[in-house]
Amino acid sequence: MDYYSIATVLIVLSAIFGYINVRFLKLPITIGLMLITIVFTLILVIIGQFDDSLLLREKAFIMQIDFETVLLDIMLSFLLFAGALHTNFDQLKIQRGPILAFATFGVITSTFLVGIFMYYLLQLVGLEISFINCLLFGALISPTDPIAVLGILKKAGAPKKLETKIVGESLFNDGVGVVVFLTIFAVAAKPNAAIEFSEIATLFGQEVFGGIILGGLLGWVTYRLMRSIDNYEVEVILTISAVMGGTMLAHQLHLSAPLAMVTAGLIVGNDTVRDSAMSEITETYVDKFWELIDVLLNTVLFIMIGMEMLVLTFKENYIYAGLLAIPLILMCRYISLWLPVKFFSKRLDFVPKTNLIMTWGGLRGGISIALALSLTQAMDRELFLVITYIVVVVSIVGQGLTVEPIIKRLTKKAG
Repeated sequence: MDYYSIATVLIVLSAIFGYINVRFLKLPITIGLMLITIVFTLILVIIGQFDDSLLLREKAFIMQIDFETVLLDIMLSFLLFAGALHTNFDQLKIQRGPILAFATFGVITSTFLVGIFMYYLLQLVGLEISFINCLLFGALISPTDPIAVLGILKKAGAPKKLETKIVGESLFNDGVGVVVFLTIFAVAAKPNAAIEFSEIATLFGQEVFGGIILGGLLGWVTYRLMRSIDNYEVEVILTISAVMGGTMLAHQLHLSAPLAMVTAGLIVGNDTVRDSAMSEITETYVDKFWELIDVLLNTVLFIMIGMEMLVLTFKENYIYAGLLAIPLILMCRYISLWLPVKFFSKRLDFVPKTNLIMTWGGLRGGISIALALSLTQAMDRELFLVITYIVVVVSIVGQGLTVEPIIKRLTKKAG
């Protein structure tokens, strides 16, 4: 099947499932689409017990989609730019200290905590897995997913300063998380080769700081070009070219494309830039275009996540490990956030129970699955893919459905 046919099938399913969700379920789009897709897939599995022709076709269809490449190299840049474009820059500036700490110290701490605890947990279910592979899992599961977080928090009604922390962290920590994952991946891929600390530091610094600098440059150039004209069609195209050209350039220079797109989106979406570079009609078209891109790619992404269950190897001890990993990962996230929250709560006005809300509101999503798919067989790919899938589904459905009432209850008590 060619790329056009694959895209057509995914968009047609997105339209049908999206209609069912809006018309009948009325759930947040990320949760609704994932649930509908999983139910649809389970129905196919049941039908397949009597006639497997349709089931085999769907499996073949899923196998043709390179989920890792589609998400990390194509969709992620668009989604992060769209998310950053509509993020409150002034609030982000005020909360930059804790957001930076959550996205760096928090992710690295969580990576090691999850890796250590998973190493011993897997032994309890009869799985002897090397520590470096457990550390890899810690790296891929620690970043919260900005796509899932943004989609659900819009309706959660969280206080603005709390929402900024959660959204800001999720925008930046996936870029840092991908770099941490790639660094540990390089060590795991060459177990007998000595890798200097300086090499790791250089890789990390180049990816992270290089990505932010590139994003700043892209945002500034886009702003200057938009300011010099007043034509909403061309200005929308300029934002598209910034994302597509910037992502290609980041890959060529070995910089973090996610961090570049977040930085560029924050600059272009900044109120000062909007007031000086965009007319009212341009601002409307830019916002509406990127909102539509955000919704469209979200629907396609979560349908792909739901369908991925067909190609997983569900062994009994893999499922046990996945279920046991859920509270363990939540505990590690709570611990990793504790020190930054304690440190900055003395300097900034924090909502009570911030740590608890951020722990529950930090959803895992497609990025974790994409990174798990990039593991090799020597890195216990099948095991960690099943664990990741279970954690992601429970996170999006379980935490996603309950984060709104939890936020309202805890903030109401505080008030």
